[in-house]
Amino acid sequence: MRKKTFTAAVLLAAATLTLSACGSDDGGKPPVTVVSGGSAAGKAATVLDQPFDKPDLVLTDTHGQKYDLRKATQGHPTLLYFGYTHCPDICPTTMSNIAVAKKALPKAEQNDLRVVFVTTDPGRDTPAELGRWLKGIDPQFIGLTGDFAKIQAGARSVGISVEPTTKDKNGKLVSVHGTQVVAFSPKTDAGYVLYGEDTTVDDYTKDLPKLVEGANP
Repeated sequence: MRKKTFTAAVLLAAATLTLSACGSDDGGKPPVTVVSGGSAAGKAATVLDQPFDKPDLVLTDTHGQKYDLRKATQGHPTLLYFGYTHCPDICPTTMSNIAVAKKALPKAEQNDLRVVFVTTDPGRDTPAELGRWLKGIDPQFIGLTGDFAKIQAGARSVGISVEPTTKDKNGKLVSVHGTQVVAFSPKTDAGYVLYGEDTTVDDYTKDLPKLVEGANP
């Protein structure tokens, strides 16, 4: 796999270039998706020479309980993604790719890994909705929802842009968000690797054994 190294400042500056706009109307018609690529997108792992701090987020999990991201994932290899359940393609594909790759890990490492999905559309993604959606992908995945302003600030702290859900000119609900997956080391709890939306199952399968150890992929 190709490897790239970027500073956190560079990734923050480039974050607005990698956005996915997905939405659906209230009639249940197929959603629309618009994707623009940026410097952080691609199949290769992006290793940061200045890692991100883990977002200071306390949100609500799929059981309706408070979930402190920093405390609950401390010392665990963690993959963090901001997306939403109504997304027609990128969000479910990303989560499914990680779920498939995760199964190749030894059981103990599967149990140690934390995969956290934070909704960018909390108005529609209730704890119950998140729970149903994630159960179909991997029951161990953690879903979080809550105040949009908190979610937006948390995403921004790791260089990911998130915009409020709005209606387009056709009346379709559209949610715009960055599509990066951030990997946090179990050794330092810092976000030191990014993956773009084109990352494949094979990419994750190859890299997860290193990520769970806190090593560079």
